[in-house]
Amino acid sequence: MKIQAAVLWEPGARLSIEEVDLDEPREDEILVAVEAVGVCHTDDKARQAKLPIVPPVILGHEGSGVVERAGAAVTRVKPGDRVLFTPDYCGRCRPCLLGRTPYCEDVIAVTFTGTRRDGSPRAYRDGKPVRASFFGQSSFATHSLVTERNIVPVPRDAPLRYMAGLTCGVQTGAGAMLSAMPVAPGRSVSVFGTGAVGLAAVMAAAASGADEIVAVDRVAHRLRLAAELGATHVIDTTGRDLADVSAEVVTVTGGGADVALDTTTSPAVIRAAVLSLATLGTCGFVSGAGDLVLPPTALQLGGRSLRGIMGGDINPTVFLPRLLDLHARGRFPFGKLVRNYPFAQVNTAIADSLSGEVIKPVLTFA
Repeated sequence: MKIQAAVLWEPGARLSIEEVDLDEPREDEILVAVEAVGVCHTDDKARQAKLPIVPPVILGHEGSGVVERAGAAVTRVKPGDRVLFTPDYCGRCRPCLLGRTPYCEDVIAVTFTGTRRDGSPRAYRDGKPVRASFFGQSSFATHSLVTERNIVPVPRDAPLRYMAGLTCGVQTGAGAMLSAMPVAPGRSVSVFGTGAVGLAAVMAAAASGADEIVAVDRVAHRLRLAAELGATHVIDTTGRDLADVSAEVVTVTGGGADVALDTTTSPAVIRAAVLSLATLGTCGFVSGAGDLVLPPTALQLGGRSLRGIMGGDINPTVFLPRLLDLHARGRFPFGKLVRNYPFAQVNTAIADSLSGEVIKPVLTFA
């Protein structure tokens, strides 16, 4: 079928909205009319060839929409059902079989090749293949092919115009607090970086009843929103030494944070987050670039831990309904992070996300 898609033709180029031909769904595939799709920094990393993708490719990995057709082997959904898309996984390796799908051992091939497992393309332009399986969905398009592995059914009245933003960065930040490093009443938290991931972590920590939640950033409007969403203390790092920032976290939490999360990818900030920990505290990070220099004594003395976190350390099919329940009870108001853009403004939405002007852009197709 003919669809409209935002195609990356060469590394670093702007996305170009083009008509492409999408395959018919195979027996295990689901054709979904995309209603909304979140914009994530990962999409831009792929655009800039900082991830192992090969153009031409359709990006987008936080899709949502309405099922139009389902292959004969599909049992979980039927035409008319509304779904969120999540990152795909192999379903066969040990982490997948244990339900730890963000740690899929075949994640590079499944996520970035942009083709089916057998190497076949899902889309074409003028008879030539276009990679249309980025994260198993390539949802910067009017229609996507997905599988039962990477969808989560939602109610018919679900407001996809902002729920689409849940399925990568938001679930990562929330999962860090609710799954990877569980927070409970009486605990203290520091969050370094208050973009979509960090603010989701703030909301999740607040929902968990943390006593102190310290938000650290250099963007004033993000810190104001962090305070609105549950941060008990905010630290503006503008012009400040990171050692002083760590010391302030220790002071305001009465001895250091039990849980710290870095969302900035900066080794220097990860180090500062570790140094903000209390005795027996844990620091998690969701991404990184460059080498981290950290004296072993920073961890050993006090029994502190540092760990990497992929995708929130959760199973999306189980965890996303939990977030939606928290949202329905007013305890996870993630809609406050979202600004909607029409699909035609995909490049503007990416630019606004990168500049920090907008926390969570979500493209809509209505």
